[in-house]
Amino acid sequence: MGEGPGADGGSPRGPLMGNLRARTALAAALAMAAVLTTGGLWLHSLMRTNLLDNTTGRTELAARKVAAQLDTRTLPPGGRLPAPDGGVDLVLVRDAHGRDVATTAAGASKDPPRLDGLRPGPGQDSRSAVLPPARPGAQRRVVVAVEAPGPPGAHDPHTVYAVTVLGDVDDATRAIATGLLAGAPPLTAFAAALAWWATGRALRPVTAIRTGLAAVTASELDRRVPDPGGGDEIAQLARTVNDTLDRLERSDARQRQFTADASHELRNPLAAVRSRLEVALAMERPDRASVAAALADTERLQRIAADLLLLARLDGGPAPRPEPVDLALLAAEDAARRPAPRVPLRLEAPGPVPAYGDPARLERALANLVDNALRYADAGVVVRAAARDGRAVLEVADDGPGIPEADRDRVFERFVRLDADRGRASGGTGLGLAIAREIARAHGGGVRALGAPDGRGARLELWIPSGRDGR
Repeated sequence: MGEGPGADGGSPRGPLMGNLRARTALAAALAMAAVLTTGGLWLHSLMRTNLLDNTTGRTELAARKVAAQLDTRTLPPGGRLPAPDGGVDLVLVRDAHGRDVATTAAGASKDPPRLDGLRPGPGQDSRSAVLPPARPGAQRRVVVAVEAPGPPGAHDPHTVYAVTVLGDVDDATRAIATGLLAGAPPLTAFAAALAWWATGRALRPVTAIRTGLAAVTASELDRRVPDPGGGDEIAQLARTVNDTLDRLERSDARQRQFTADASHELRNPLAAVRSRLEVALAMERPDRASVAAALADTERLQRIAADLLLLARLDGGPAPRPEPVDLALLAAEDAARRPAPRVPLRLEAPGPVPAYGDPARLERALANLVDNALRYADAGVVVRAAARDGRAVLEVADDGPGIPEADRDRVFERFVRLDADRGRASGGTGLGLAIAREIARAHGGGVRALGAPDGRGARLELWIPSGRDGR
């Protein structure tokens, strides 16, 4: 057996994409990249949101502490507020006109925050916002504005602003992003390498199976592929391949035996025809007996050739096309075509026996069973048609010598005669029962040989499913 393109794992698309290991490694790398990208974005967003929420909470807490001091009139004199806790950078109190009332800053800030318009809305006591960098190189800041009562006599409330620089938050999220970006390539490469290695180990038995299968030739059908053992798909593949090779070897053996038997069966009548014709030609006036004998042998050759052709069609031909058929009617028509059989032929069919099948093939199978029974019967043959357990059954019984129990399966093999001399003398080809079995099998049924109840004679039973779908 030759190996075509791609037998080594490649394909016309190139060695990389055509190789299963490469495709698996690429798929693993893409999957890992997708997981890292999705997970990294989710983790980065989650960490940033969490850090920003914590910072905003600390900032709001600092603003509310100062707002509480305003509410209780305990604000330090001079507008100097103590430095806030929790990493808050600035707390600022402004009146309704936007003037600074109190602050924690010691002096003017290098980058004072723009707080204009940042006040709690109607029905709200606080508002937060993230301010962009005031200049290039500066950092973002979070601002929380909390409404507080003004000093005694003031009708408009004050606003307390707390400001925290988001340097720590930005540094942490930047570090996470850098780590993810730095770790993604080696992790992706590791996933691809692991998939490459694992696929190679998994495909090693497949390579052995392919090599073993490629070594099977027509002269070495006894070779088998290695079985890796276990119950996985590759082990099942190996066993299926070996089972297929077993069937192929048995089929080849049957074919060789069939060819040898056919050659042997054809050689004898051909030699007889030739010798009789040579004798007839050697005579000045050929006698009719020699010509008649040669004609009989020629007719036997025709029957063998016809049976061989039918078997070849049954072996490789299409399945029969089922149609409604009555086996009892087929049996009656077969009996009607035999006006003067060698022994009496009786039909027992209480009623119609409906089934689905090819009438011509079933008729041929029944005729072969009846021919066999008439050939060996002593006093008569009985054909019975009946329906049993969802099957349509034809039974042909004779009162001849019967079939030994050890030969009841072998009798359906091709060119098998339990009494070879008698079979040839009576005109049998040794293929009739084999043809009947193949026809029954093609219909989803079978044929079997049974012994007679009284120990005398033989019963051949053919059955096919009664239903159209083979049930």
